[in-house]
Amino acid sequence: MSGIIPRAFIDDLLVRVDIVDLVDAHVPLKKTGNNFVARCPFHTEKTPSFSVNRNKQLYYCFGCGASGNAIGFLMDFNHLDFVEAIEDLASFVGVPVLRDTGGISVDVDKQTVAPVYSVLQNVADYYVEQLRFAPEAKQAVEYLKIRGVNSSSIKNYAVGFAPDDWNSLEARFGKQQLIDAGLLVVNDDGRAYNRFRGRLMFPIRDKRARVVGFGARVLDDSVPKYLNSPETVVFQKNREAYGLYELLKKNARPARILIAEGYMDVIALAQAGVDYAVATLGTATSKAHLDLLFRYTSELVLCFDGDVAGRQAAWRAMDVVFAAIKEGRQVRVMLLPQGDDPDSLIKKEGRQSFEQRISGAQTLSDYFFETLASQASLGEIEGRAHFAELAHPFLNKLPEGIFKQMMFARLNELAKMPVKQMLSSGALSDSQNNRGQSRPLVQGKTQITPSRMVIALLLQNPRLIEFVEQREVVWGELEFPGVELLQTVVNKIIQKYPANAAILLEMFRDTSEFKTILALTNLELLVLDQDVENVFCATFDRLLAQAKTLKRNRLLDHAVAVGLAGLTEQERAELKGKI
Repeated sequence: MSGIIPRAFIDDLLVRVDIVDLVDAHVPLKKTGNNFVARCPFHTEKTPSFSVNRNKQLYYCFGCGASGNAIGFLMDFNHLDFVEAIEDLASFVGVPVLRDTGGISVDVDKQTVAPVYSVLQNVADYYVEQLRFAPEAKQAVEYLKIRGVNSSSIKNYAVGFAPDDWNSLEARFGKQQLIDAGLLVVNDDGRAYNRFRGRLMFPIRDKRARVVGFGARVLDDSVPKYLNSPETVVFQKNREAYGLYELLKKNARPARILIAEGYMDVIALAQAGVDYAVATLGTATSKAHLDLLFRYTSELVLCFDGDVAGRQAAWRAMDVVFAAIKEGRQVRVMLLPQGDDPDSLIKKEGRQSFEQRISGAQTLSDYFFETLASQASLGEIEGRAHFAELAHPFLNKLPEGIFKQMMFARLNELAKMPVKQMLSSGALSDSQNNRGQSRPLVQGKTQITPSRMVIALLLQNPRLIEFVEQREVVWGELEFPGVELLQTVVNKIIQKYPANAAILLEMFRDTSEFKTILALTNLELLVLDQDVENVFCATFDRLLAQAKTLKRNRLLDHAVAVGLAGLTEQERAELKGKI
């Protein structure tokens, strides 16, 4: 779907929706005091620790730490990406999605793409029917038998057959809908003909079970061997994975997901009992693929054929893997024996041995350094320097944390020299203040300093901005831990004066500060509603006073060190006013 969803529309959605009603539609809530509670839908528990606050329009689980606004809830609960969550939220409140296309805002109703989804499903059913009943499908049926695909797998994956003709689809379905769905090709003369002809058909379904495209395989040695649907309004190859719908239908939270290269690999593995495999759609593994799959599991295993092409594909994947790695995510690399693919190998050695290979797959760190070491001579200074130069760009992509530190430590060990991390270390704390590199706070374990109190109160009650504006703060003259983050929050609020905390939180999504903002938004401050304004003003004034005292003391120390003659005219004027 083209067009950007305007920020104003998202803000309006968050004003329209009542998060209590939204969550209650998915998880029955019970009112307790000012909040609504339930057993957390994101982890198993016996007593309710999941709380929804109507005033803030936020949810928080005291057990597992899950938290966010209405958009975040839909993303986590229904495994949706951001745009899908906006579409579902718009549907929940009964408004069409507004998109901005080249400066013109247009309403994009679900009815706009409904005909495309409909024709894709109808064609998928038609292909299934052809595989079962068309005389010319005998070759396709025989091919499936030779490959060992049973009737249960054919049914589960809705495998079909496209007749070898040019216009059977147009005779049955609407021409324009078929074109929009990528099922018809229009030549330069304006003539339309079937894109898929004489091929085995694999419908690609999104996580909502909707057919969004097809993969098609020839039954002989002609090329291209595989042909996929083109990009359409409902299909983007680098954002879908074949077999994901079928996987999630069996297990919504798999311990790991195996990423293979072919449709038949996925079917063969599932048929053998390894029912947690997906395949990319004729494209290299992308960061969007990894981010999609990491929504459902914490471990991905990249499975590549053992030939030269497979090994090259494994190394090319490292570029996106390092960009996608975050805390709690793990990637392993599994290279198969020469001449084998997942389909052939699992038939040769069986499920148990194949899963032993999966469990023994190389960790990302081992694969990465072993592969790089094969490209450089570590016994020579020049080779070690080249080794460090090759590794550095990948490690730079990792987020700050223990894993990154350990990867650099391993690099230093192998290169036999301290390789400089050309990155800013980042954590907002009382001793460090690096904007955009804030360390998430752990509720109940982190001291609530005055700066944290002020920022958290402001995030939870954006209306308090009026008290900040009354003080006409000169931000450039302030020095205290967290001042840059506080100024960022203040600027965000002044931009749009959000109606509630949920809208303000959404303004930080996809920013480097989001995790810290989320933690502070959910920080329990134990301040009564009627005392919020007084506590905020008193704490903020205390912060300002401390900043002034700090600046005065630094100026006095500087004057003692250099003498009055060493001060600038402005410093002497400031000193005179402060003594």
